[in-house]
Amino acid sequence: MADTESDTEPATGRGERRLTTREAAELLGVKPETVYAYVSRGQLTSRRAPGARGSTFDADEVEALLRRGRREAATQSQGQPAPGDTVVRTGITLIEPDRHYYRGVDATALARRYGYEEVAEWLWTGRLSPGVRFTAPPETRAAARRAVSALPAHSGPMDGLRVAAIAAAAADPLRFDLTERTVLASARSLIATLVDALPPAPGQRVPAADAPHSGEDAPPSADPPPPSIAEQLWLRLSPHPADPASLRALQSALVLLIDHDLAASTLAVRVAASARAHPYAAVSAGLGAADGPLHGAASGLTHRMLAEVLDRGSAAAVVADQLRAGGGVPGLGHRLYPAHDPRAQALFALLAEVPGAADALAAAREVTATAAQRTESHANVDLALAVLTVSAGMPPEAGETVFAVGRVAGWIAHALEEYAEHPLRMRPRGHYRGPKPPQPMP
Repeated sequence: MADTESDTEPATGRGERRLTTREAAELLGVKPETVYAYVSRGQLTSRRAPGARGSTFDADEVEALLRRGRREAATQSQGQPAPGDTVVRTGITLIEPDRHYYRGVDATALARRYGYEEVAEWLWTGRLSPGVRFTAPPETRAAARRAVSALPAHSGPMDGLRVAAIAAAAADPLRFDLTERTVLASARSLIATLVDALPPAPGQRVPAADAPHSGEDAPPSADPPPPSIAEQLWLRLSPHPADPASLRALQSALVLLIDHDLAASTLAVRVAASARAHPYAAVSAGLGAADGPLHGAASGLTHRMLAEVLDRGSAAAVVADQLRAGGGVPGLGHRLYPAHDPRAQALFALLAEVPGAADALAAAREVTATAAQRTESHANVDLALAVLTVSAGMPPEAGETVFAVGRVAGWIAHALEEYAEHPLRMRPRGHYRGPKPPQPMP
């Protein structure tokens, strides 16, 4: 909400210096809306003077918040956690202002060179297995397909992934064996099952659940290797045939989305693994946390916005509607990247080679240019995913589905790390702020 109060509001006369919202925002170097956010978090106290049009703030309290913010920024710039941060040891992903790395290797370089299964296998084991494919037992795939087929007609692919994960767990009698070898076998089977259980897109055909696969499910002599996860996922999301450039973009998207440090869904996975939940349950926890509009589901909002830009022929009105609704513009900005999201840049470069993506790419650039008149936020990976999903005729939930399937490999890597730690260490202590006992019996 815009600041409407006067810039010349007098002090209260009680010996303390008061600041208007605009003055507090200027001192802190933030927008007026952020000042109200500090109030809602309990970091600032506001007061409305009798007859005044807006709230005022204690200048000493504002200056103390400013000093605290500077100290925390200095601490973080030295590579140390800020006071109050929860630190979890991990050797999986490092995020820098313009790059992110898997086990010290540039993730965008990995995405250009290797497929999703190859990177997942390397991330889990430290060994590269060129051409590796993930398969699942026929009974597991059949159980998951039956469970997904029983969902209501309006259910989306994310509903299918959640149900398929539960069905795959029920079909695996060894799911409680948390040794690394068994966990990895379950992970390979689960990823294959999640994609296999999704119904085909209109006009696409996929093999029956009980059809033989090569690899572990068939003699090694006969058939070619099974399709990759990216190839199988394309058949479930797009009604169009997959040209090589589009498939390469989807493959890279899966790799780039494998992990991104301790995002909300990854933290949920580690909490479950800390309690020694089996890998299917840990992945289910991640799928649940990814369901929110501020995490995995953010790509759906971006898809709808980009589709509307294409329908209306201009980004200006669509961006204006987004801002008028009080929120930001979907697909722009990322709290971990002050400038460009490297994942978005890598995907945009690949999408420029996709014949049918030119219009969606131009719309995304127009959105970014239009919003740049008001904000310095750059395109994030959700906008790049939206270009892929819109140009391929995929449904709005497709970006979230790509995110979730890709992220399963990272969730398994974090679960493996957590299984090696002391159990139940992810147990914060609550700070009780309720009524002081004893209270009368209700």
